[in-house]
Amino acid sequence: MKIFSAAQVREADAYTIEHLPITSLQLMEKAAIQCTQWLETRYSQGYSFHIFCGAGNNGGDGLAITRLLRQLGYEATAYLLQYTDQFSTDNRANQAALHSQETAAIITLQPGDKFPALPEHAILVDAIFGTGMSRPLLGFLAETVQQLNALKDRYTIVSIDLPSGMLADESTKDLLSVQAHHTLSFEVYKLAFLLPENASRTGEVHILPIGLHKDYITQTPTRYELADTALIQSIYKPRQPFSHKGTYGHVLLIAGSYGKLGAAVLSAQACLHAGVGLLTVYVPEAGYNIIQLAAPAAMCLVDDNPQQSVQFHEAVTADGAGKYKTIAIGPGLGTSGDTARAFKKLLQRYRSPMVIDADALNILAAEKQLLDLVPPHSLLTPHPKEFERLFGPSANDVERLEKLAAAARERQLYILLKGRYTAIAGPDGAVYFNATGNAGMATGGSGDVLTGILAGILAQGYAPKDAMVLGAWLHGLAGDLGAAASSQEALLASDMVQYIGKAYQEIAGYATLQHPSKNL
Repeated sequence: MKIFSAAQVREADAYTIEHLPITSLQLMEKAAIQCTQWLETRYSQGYSFHIFCGAGNNGGDGLAITRLLRQLGYEATAYLLQYTDQFSTDNRANQAALHSQETAAIITLQPGDKFPALPEHAILVDAIFGTGMSRPLLGFLAETVQQLNALKDRYTIVSIDLPSGMLADESTKDLLSVQAHHTLSFEVYKLAFLLPENASRTGEVHILPIGLHKDYITQTPTRYELADTALIQSIYKPRQPFSHKGTYGHVLLIAGSYGKLGAAVLSAQACLHAGVGLLTVYVPEAGYNIIQLAAPAAMCLVDDNPQQSVQFHEAVTADGAGKYKTIAIGPGLGTSGDTARAFKKLLQRYRSPMVIDADALNILAAEKQLLDLVPPHSLLTPHPKEFERLFGPSANDVERLEKLAAAARERQLYILLKGRYTAIAGPDGAVYFNATGNAGMATGGSGDVLTGILAGILAQGYAPKDAMVLGAWLHGLAGDLGAAASSQEALLASDMVQYIGKAYQEIAGYATLQHPSKNL
């Protein structure tokens, strides 16, 4: 699903009005109908609705919603904020339509007016500003939003299009905005919905269809995209009937150190479940029996050092490394000086895309000149703190995304920034957000599972970008399935490994039309 900027949303509206037999007022009515239907399905007639409306088209949406709710028999009142006498044309039209229904349905609020008293079972609807917002809230508007926010623990707040005060494309970290429990937006996601800093303001986001012209949506390039089932359908490649283990690649996983061999186990198991043809795990001598027992399908190489994976003997660092389709390095590795020197030697000799995570990222952050040696199109998977150590601090989430895209473009890498909506940037500057996953995945070992999945997918011949997008989706979906089977609180990284197969089953189901031979 494409993520449109505020300007593109306006262009989509204009394009739809120009190319379809529909007026702007009719398009507003469609949006209001969708919102009203959403409200009707969730709240009984015992609730009353109190809709706070601005002077623009977002306020017009609110006025239309008020009228439609009253037609359904709900008690609904529109509070029209009198901060200007410049109302949009469609706003005035909906004022007139509501006045003709019943004058008492609109109450004007002016600066200095007392905030309205609300009954016990009230739903507050924020229709003051939408994506057209481009400046901070001040004065009367700021006071109104502060009063709404003061009620958020007593009443449900539903924002239309975007919580008022929030900017669609820019950081609002330090700005006042409505703190909604639900946000009803239209047709496409906005960047603001995917930023951690806005999570407490947008609440649960619901995207409602209003019939924007499909040609504009499909033909308009966007910088950001939210991965969805359609994109996963286009990426996923089922296994072929006459293939063999060599078809699906050979991964070398360099992981583990004394006390952290569980990371190597989780990553190895995930790599195998992701579908790699062959896996060799390189661990310190102390990990040999552990790997052979925990991942019997994998081969095992051990370091000469009994405790730490530091030396990466010649089978790894010299010509022998070339036999692997990809190398994954980092989970539980440690960051000793010997390990860092061995990692540098590996980077100098292996030039195919690698998967780099955890302690390998920490080594890169400590010796940033090593970043210049990372093979082009390699996959880096930092969490926010690791990203900060690599590329510097950010003042807000939007700045962090800018740094993510710039680093991926300048260094010709694929960088996956972990989070609720994991962000994936590549050399072309595009950023993909992942929609699967849950808070239960914030647990030790989850990143090790992701490393194994990515390596296993990359080795099968997927392009690095596709491996990143599909791998993040698969990882999150396995976590969702695992949490559904128990709970987010009880979810373990080992549960995610066990649900990779079920996640593949769901993805294969998504891909039926693209790959009808999958059931052969």
